[in-house]
Amino acid sequence: MHKSRINGILIDCQTEDIDAAASFWAAALGRPIDPDHPGTRGNYRMLTTPQGQISVQIQRVDHESRIHLDIETDDIAAEVERLERLGATIDTRMERWVIMRAPSGHRFCVVRVQRDGFSNDAIRWEQAGDASS
Repeated sequence: MHKSRINGILIDCQTEDIDAAASFWAAALGRPIDPDHPGTRGNYRMLTTPQGQISVQIQRVDHESRIHLDIETDDIAAEVERLERLGATIDTRMERWVIMRAPSGHRFCVVRVQRDGFSNDAIRWEQAGDASS
């Protein structure tokens, strides 16, 4: 048994100026940049996350600009296996997360737990992949 839930939306920006990109999205979404968040570093800018909502992170990338989701879990290997049974494939195994591709071709990441409230809000998955209460 393991748990998972959507952690956040990542806005991948192919840009030289990550601060300008983050400023645009902060204004567009009404969420200021959170300069003190540990996720704000290097090529990444975190926007303020209101209580109980998913996070939004802006990141500088080399590939085309797009938006992807992160799924957070207390067991990355079990979640990757569950998603593979649903038809997803592994794109790249990183040191602390796995980049996957949905059957539709969309990329998404499986990451360790990031946000508060995980134990209360996450979906509990049985080994067979079915959600339980």
